[in-house]
Amino acid sequence: MAITDKKISAETALYIYKNLMLPRRIEERMLMLLRQNKISKWFSGIGQEAVGVGVSLSSEPDDYILPMHRNLGVFTARNVPFYPLFCQLFGKADGFTQGRDRSFHFGIPEHKIIGMISHLAAMMPVADGLALAMKMRDENAVAFSFCGDGATSEGDFHEALNLAAVWKLPVVFIIENNGYGLSTPTSEQFACEHLSDRAKGYGMHGFNIDGNNIFEVMNTVGKARELALKGEPVLIEANTFRMRGHEEASGTHYVPDVLFENWAEKDPIHRFELYMESEGLFTQGELEKVTKEIDESFKEDLNKALAAPDPEFDEERELGRVYAPQPYDTPPHKDGVTYEHRFVDAIQASLRQAFEEDSKFVIMGQDIAEYGGVFKITEGFLEQFGHQRVRNTPIIESGALGAALGLALADFKPVVEMQFADFISCGFNQIVNNIAKTHYRWSPPLNITIRAPHGGGVGAGPFHSQSVEGWFMQIPGLKVVVPGTVEDAMNLMYSSLHDPNPVLFFEHKKLYRSLKAHIPDTANYEPLGKAKVRNEGSDATIITYGMGVQWALSVAESYNKKGISLEVLDLRTLLPLDKEAIRESVQKTGKVLLLQEPSLTLGPLSEISAIISEECFEWLDAPVMRCASLDMPIPHDKGLEGGYMAHSKLDKLISKLIEY
Repeated sequence: MAITDKKISAETALYIYKNLMLPRRIEERMLMLLRQNKISKWFSGIGQEAVGVGVSLSSEPDDYILPMHRNLGVFTARNVPFYPLFCQLFGKADGFTQGRDRSFHFGIPEHKIIGMISHLAAMMPVADGLALAMKMRDENAVAFSFCGDGATSEGDFHEALNLAAVWKLPVVFIIENNGYGLSTPTSEQFACEHLSDRAKGYGMHGFNIDGNNIFEVMNTVGKARELALKGEPVLIEANTFRMRGHEEASGTHYVPDVLFENWAEKDPIHRFELYMESEGLFTQGELEKVTKEIDESFKEDLNKALAAPDPEFDEERELGRVYAPQPYDTPPHKDGVTYEHRFVDAIQASLRQAFEEDSKFVIMGQDIAEYGGVFKITEGFLEQFGHQRVRNTPIIESGALGAALGLALADFKPVVEMQFADFISCGFNQIVNNIAKTHYRWSPPLNITIRAPHGGGVGAGPFHSQSVEGWFMQIPGLKVVVPGTVEDAMNLMYSSLHDPNPVLFFEHKKLYRSLKAHIPDTANYEPLGKAKVRNEGSDATIITYGMGVQWALSVAESYNKKGISLEVLDLRTLLPLDKEAIRESVQKTGKVLLLQEPSLTLGPLSEISAIISEECFEWLDAPVMRCASLDMPIPHDKGLEGGYMAHSKLDKLISKLIEY
């Protein structure tokens, strides 16, 4: 809905007024319920309604909106049904997250609303991904992403704006500058005159507007939408004010009274009422009647939601929600021609096969297009699949991962290459708080694959050689895959690409060009989470994964010559773990060595030790032993690195275990 002139019809004025007044009246009722202890928390948007409502009324139904705490008007203007909305706000079982999350931390795909997480600017790169999806489909639609003035200090804000500008995405970022980030005033948040001035630095359009003037908001949003559709993203700073605390419990004692007095006169609803009266469109009495009608419009659903059942904990249901089930239409088995592959070739071939079979696959990362990636895994992909599907990113791990979430929400199958696994720390929040938790909370399945070259043995030092897979084992919602053979590099890569859940796929750099095997040239799908016995044995078991598989097979071969039979169990997937395979092998041999490349303390296999102690104790003939790298950063020098690595002490520990 475009507003080109303040001279509007009575019908249009009434439509705008109802949309402004509805969230205000709902919120005033919510504040009463809060005081009655019927709801636990509330983030007030009183005084800021013109921003959310103005964006919603000026957008089209196919546009995505990514709102924040104070944007109730987005939901009401998009006609989200009252009953489930109120249930969500009350934490009831019939809410959009069924009690799994609170307030506006949810999305409604059918209404093109993608909700927030508490980390504020984290959703801004997600808007980039949604915008990219619409651009790739040639849709006439835009993504509108909200943040507050405080969130503009976060890295995701800068990464999202930069990516949008570089990729010329149809996205509009809206800053609701309400003067305070919780209690910190804007004077302590930024030193520039206007936040919108930052747009120039990214090569974007920037607008600074009166966020309490519904006409100015709608006019500007309309212009911004037209620019965004031409590939010219926009940053809008809407100046407004928070008339209540950050949330009700925080109060407003830190805000000078004069600010409340000044901004009360600029209240967006009051100003619009004065406008309608001055234009002779409605009298105060008529507007009061409209307000009563609005109150009646949601009263029944509000009372019904208050009486709705609270969530009841069902362990099987809740655990079942963490992961999307394996797809029924998995790729059929294919027989390929067998020939020698290197580890790196297998990964490349698997990726290429998936990309040839399904145009929904998109890969993003640093230097992956023309350059082919630092390990050349995507070499030739640009020429075969084009710039749309093979995309260089700026150096923005968090931004790229957030964009992947947006693409997945729009039914693409994004792949993100971390140049080195060490750099994944820069995107940690997106992985563990956004990507991992979204499906459990509210979303459809998210097919996201994150490739991460990891591991030592190549003298690359403490920032290019870490094995960080253990960081993610305690994050439900993720799958963590670490192949240790060429065949698994092929098939587990392919399986990760087709799994309907976020998968972290760790690829060992030393194995890339040193490990070779004769395998079929066609990848095949298998469900993730199954271990494999790589070497049958009876005297002791080595449980390991990744590079450890090759170490273990080598030592097993040498001990076999001594008449000692070692079983090698390759976990393959660290999350979820194949506990049954672990139990079977422990019961078979009675002695266990846990072999891992990461440092000893809280390493991935410490969890396996706990499982064995709890579930396999009666079968043990010796203490569970661990062979791991030292508790220190991995050094650069090859000699120092060799002393650090777990492999240097493997033979000694195997002998100790066998002799026990």
